[in-house]
Amino acid sequence: MDEDQQIFVPGRVCLFGEHTDWAGGFRRFNHDIEKGYTIVVGTNQGLHANIRKHPHSLVISSTLSSGERHGPLEIPMRKQDLLAAARKGDFFSYIAGVAYKILTDYQISGLVIDNFKTTLPECKGLSSSAAVCVLTARAFNILYDLKMTIRGEMEYAYQGEILTPSQCGRMDQGCAYGSRPIIMTYDGEFLDVEEMSLGPGCALHYVLVDLQGDKSTTIILQGLQDGYPNATSEVHKGVHALLGSINVDISKRACDLFAAGDAEGLGKLMFEAQAAFDTYAQPACPSQLTMPLLHKVMAHPPLQDLVWGIKGVGSQGDGTGQLLCRSVEAQQQVQEILARDFKMPSITLTLESGAGIKTAVIPAAGFGAENFPATLPVRAEMFPIVDASGVAKPIIFYNVEQLVKAGIERVFIIVQETDMQSFERLFKRPVDEAQLHKLPKEQQLYAHQILKIGQRVTFIKQTTQEGFGHAVHCAKEHVGSEPFLLMLGDHVYKSTREDKTSCVSQMMDLYKKHQCNILGLKSTNIADVNKFGAISGVMSRDDPEDDGAGGHHGMGKLVDVHSIVEKPTQEYARKMLGIPNLPTDEFLTIFGLYILKPEIFDLLDEKISANVRDHAGFAFTPALEKLRKEQKTIGFVMEGERFDIGDPRSYVDTLIAMRSRDECLSSSLLA
Repeated sequence: MDEDQQIFVPGRVCLFGEHTDWAGGFRRFNHDIEKGYTIVVGTNQGLHANIRKHPHSLVISSTLSSGERHGPLEIPMRKQDLLAAARKGDFFSYIAGVAYKILTDYQISGLVIDNFKTTLPECKGLSSSAAVCVLTARAFNILYDLKMTIRGEMEYAYQGEILTPSQCGRMDQGCAYGSRPIIMTYDGEFLDVEEMSLGPGCALHYVLVDLQGDKSTTIILQGLQDGYPNATSEVHKGVHALLGSINVDISKRACDLFAAGDAEGLGKLMFEAQAAFDTYAQPACPSQLTMPLLHKVMAHPPLQDLVWGIKGVGSQGDGTGQLLCRSVEAQQQVQEILARDFKMPSITLTLESGAGIKTAVIPAAGFGAENFPATLPVRAEMFPIVDASGVAKPIIFYNVEQLVKAGIERVFIIVQETDMQSFERLFKRPVDEAQLHKLPKEQQLYAHQILKIGQRVTFIKQTTQEGFGHAVHCAKEHVGSEPFLLMLGDHVYKSTREDKTSCVSQMMDLYKKHQCNILGLKSTNIADVNKFGAISGVMSRDDPEDDGAGGHHGMGKLVDVHSIVEKPTQEYARKMLGIPNLPTDEFLTIFGLYILKPEIFDLLDEKISANVRDHAGFAFTPALEKLRKEQKTIGFVMEGERFDIGDPRSYVDTLIAMRSRDECLSSSLLA
């Protein structure tokens, strides 16, 4: 029997732009309508589920937020049975609808979903139904390796949900992006999603309050949509303005405020947005949008000094409100006041700017067979290179310099016990005083700088050489529960960016935005593809100005990674690893830099505990491929070059290339 895998999908909250998803959709019929824009983020609460394959059925169990259990319900994996279940309109219909859409397009068998815990309130404008649909699409994607992107999961979730009687909008499936805030654009049938960043050091502390009122989303939608696609009254024109030009302006300013980390400014904008909604939407549906409970909370004196702003959530009405609090302490006080004075339950949502990477791991314990016998007295990582300033330095030191300059605080180097002395001599031992005085003044200063850098370095002994996966695993207890940067010790990395941003810094900057596993990639000709790990996938958009065509294929593009394989043959690469928009016989290979979540160690544990080896020991790539299936993993085509010094010819090429480029790290470190 297959082992259970556990997944989590949050709910979503619309911070700005409610109702503009469907309004923007009406551009299909009236192009004078403005595009819709919503700013959406996943909640800290959501659905937890165990999933596994089933030979012939969809088996569903669920636990509501109250603790009430439903199921198991078993539905045969036949399209007619799934469609009938979807149209019933109960809780399980959402799962059946998504399963129907996926079965239509893929050759799959069944699925067991046990939603064993739910921390997300149902029917409170936080898209619990959309979370169920995304969870189902993601479960099929993971277990059957369907190679969907997050956008693909969103699309199947949406198509599955609209098979049910639900009145969901395109915005709801934004929960697929998790806790990262996104801005969604709606232009007729076209949907675009862009991840947003928060200002450095920013922390936004929200309270989402259940207003305990009666509201009907159906009636609200009927009232607001009555004037679409063409406005025939002043009330209709007001709704068009609210969901059009007013929302465009508010959304743009909100994006700027998020990027600046301006909590006070966002709070003022929340009040402004709510006032506009009251002015223009309320007349279209006064029975639902007068919202006395929301306005009572907004006017409550004890809250005024604790919050920056308050507004409604979702379809609005007296369903849920959002309060942006002035601090984490204020967040707790706001919850207490809402419970005490209004008997209103609430949950918290905290958004923080992406934490940076502080730890790096460099395996440097290999035998170096291709460079034998030079690797008998000294490891390949200790081979010298000469940088553009004319300074000769060991490759390992050149790489550690890049890490330190990029902000890495802890560097763990995996070494053989017999090599410990040479590594310590480089990083930990001062130059003999008599020898130090023979050096020019600049080099004397540099000798002290080497020791300063060495303070960030810790050596980890690999007692037996059992493959690259085993070497990485040696760092498990030292890295702990933090994400980390993994750098190959026998590679040299050089930036080709005009601003000289190092390859390491490029990766770390990207992590701050995306907070997920990242594989550095390089476009490689078919002649060399068998020398490196390689991936399949599709180019995705990172820059909103990018047309998505992947035109300059080597210039810092993001890639949705579909599979990772180790040193493929040319035949396999041509058949399985083609990347749209890359030139013929060009493929994306591993650059030698990774940013990985600590769960990679658990996956390596599985292989090592089960003694699953290949000819070289415990491999790394199978664990990396499994991590890709279980967690968001993106590729990044580096703006740089990597030089593998694993054989004499490559080492000579590296020396030539290093002297021909204009880059000098040492001068900046000595400054």
